[in-house]
Amino acid sequence: MALIPATILTGFLGSGKTTLLKRILTEAHGQKIAVIENEFGEENIDSDILVSESKEQIVQMSNGCVCCTIREDLREALQLLAAKKRKGLLDFDRVVIETTGLADPGPVAQTFFMDDEIAESYLLDSILTLVDAKHAPQQLNDRQEARRQVGFADQIFISKSELVSAEETEALIHRLKHMNPRAPQQKVHFGEVPLGSVFDLRGFNLNAKLDIDPDFLTADDHAHHDHDHAHGEHCDHPSHAHEGHGHHHHHDDDVKSFVYKADRAFDPARLEDFLGAIVNIYGPKMLRYKGVLHMQGTERKVIFQGVHQLMGSDLGPAWGPDEVRQSRMVFIGIDLPRDILEQGLDQCLV
Repeated sequence: MALIPATILTGFLGSGKTTLLKRILTEAHGQKIAVIENEFGEENIDSDILVSESKEQIVQMSNGCVCCTIREDLREALQLLAAKKRKGLLDFDRVVIETTGLADPGPVAQTFFMDDEIAESYLLDSILTLVDAKHAPQQLNDRQEARRQVGFADQIFISKSELVSAEETEALIHRLKHMNPRAPQQKVHFGEVPLGSVFDLRGFNLNAKLDIDPDFLTADDHAHHDHDHAHGEHCDHPSHAHEGHGHHHHHDDDVKSFVYKADRAFDPARLEDFLGAIVNIYGPKMLRYKGVLHMQGTERKVIFQGVHQLMGSDLGPAWGPDEVRQSRMVFIGIDLPRDILEQGLDQCLV
């Protein structure tokens, strides 16, 4: 049986996850989607799209989708769905997991890698994060869960931008880009999102042509080189222009990203030792990290990525004859010691 693609949908309370989900489920796209709801808000999805109230944990919907509200652990819900699919008792093409608004998506993502039985049935496709333009600035200031959700995202959807000014939306986009430059951002209106922006994003696919977005490596230079620079009185960042005073800077967020680049090849053994040690110490603070590596001893690119303490690598395509062999890695995490990481990586070069 082919692996079942899974999508994790996250976002702070009230950001519009349920609205987006209802839209996906009721659209005529011909796909049968199983939803695992990990949330017990007033606005549960089954109130208006489910066919019937059922005592069973899994309920069929009017358009052939299934909904599973979990009262126990995610792993059991995933196993139950996969078992029913294998036996022909349920028919669905993919799974969407809606997490609670206060959840850290990390452990949910890790379930797909740590559990052999889950890994044999499912392919984690991507983490989608909804950000509410009206309340996000405050939520990002006050709540680390909200910042973590941004750090984990493969795709960010900004909802409710019609409730704030264009300047405020721009400032939010700028801030989110600082926190997670690898996730494309898209404004959504009442959950209206093309399915191409939601499914088959391959955020976790190591074999895809996983080149880090070249634009953020070259454009907007300070977005990755000077994260910690102090701003003078004349700073014209959009994120400071509307604050009314020049001292409270938005991107002093604890979730930050930085890019590491090197032209010399890595020594595989040294790199493995160093990354193993770093992940051991800082794993809980390392949200997402990935890269394309130039390794000694292979003519192929090495693609690597990780979530928290879990890290994996794979051989990618061969380096082209005219291609510059350069390692590029992006790290997104909470208060990561950039200098220690950079020095350590430098010492792993041949």
